[in-house]
Amino acid sequence: MINISQSILVITLLSVLLSLGSTRLTSLVKIMALQGVMVSLTPLFLKDHGSFGSGAIIFFQIMILIKGLLIPGLLYMAVKRIAIKRDIEPFIGYHASILSGLAIILVSVFITNSLRLTLPAGHDIVLITAITTMASGFFLMMARSKAITQVIGYLMLENGIYLIGTALTKHSHTLYVVEFGVLLDLLVGVMIMGIILHNINSAFDDVDTTLLGRLKD
Repeated sequence: MINISQSILVITLLSVLLSLGSTRLTSLVKIMALQGVMVSLTPLFLKDHGSFGSGAIIFFQIMILIKGLLIPGLLYMAVKRIAIKRDIEPFIGYHASILSGLAIILVSVFITNSLRLTLPAGHDIVLITAITTMASGFFLMMARSKAITQVIGYLMLENGIYLIGTALTKHSHTLYVVEFGVLLDLLVGVMIMGIILHNINSAFDDVDTTLLGRLKD
């Protein structure tokens, strides 16, 4: 019988595949908001993490707000501001991207089994989901031409790092330290990419990063 944690991880994997096949930027941002919430909830439903104190509950609430509301909200406003609805000319097509996502899942299963790590019960599927999410984030950054989509790939990469921390750590306080450090870098990265998006859109009336090749010394 599938428990809650497994259901959350299945939804996370589905969100990865949906993000690889999504053409509309607003839909992609919404998918990432859902993924952020699912990723943040994962440690709460792992049996080995035991009971959580009030500090841990507050931490996870902050994580859900940041991953599920704050960062996706900033990206949604950026999408509306640049008035671009679709990533029309990706480097790799959407059907090929979905097939690549399925291949990444299979490779993640192979890697997890090959590592032969001594993981607590249920953490093997967490690690599979983590590797899939992180690798798909890299893939999205390379396969799309729009800067906003590449930022979303960066967010997916961070979600994968968070899940790897969840899979490999037995005590939640270690995860908190790692995640706060990653989130700080992530927020800085999102702000920098926001500035880049604004400058690209002002200069070229588009946010296609291939247009940067027109710049001359």
